Amino acid sequence: VQLQASGGGSVQPGGSLRLSCAASGRTLSSYTISWFRQAPGKEREFVAGIRRSGDSTYYTDSVKGRFTISRANAKNTVYLQMNSLKPDDTAIYYCAASQRVSVLVTTSQYDYWGQGTLVTVSS
Repeated sequence: VQLQASGGGSVQPGGSLRLSCAASGRTLSSYTISWFRQAPGKEREFVAGIRRSGDSTYYTDSVKGRFTISRANAKNTVYLQMNSLKPDDTAIYYCAASQRVSVLVTTSQYDYWGQGTLVTVSS
């Protein structure tokens, strides 16, 4: 499966963005999908994940209550709605697909990666 992440941009603190992860090649409903991010000089970290069925979602503590992950299987797309953005959210955001049932937070558990989309939060 090929993943295409989009929707990044520059916003002021408190603003919102919606990232999209579109799939081609195979149906996205066959995979657990997660978003990771990597800030300059830091390791890639888990942000949010959603199981294949869409019935369970998981978030890292720093984004709980601000970010929402969802999937539209009919559109073969997963979204990450990001509200109340902070400067610490600045990073390149990647979507990743795993054939495993559970949402896992380590990058090695994911089989496919999108190319990343840059989010910059600054006043």
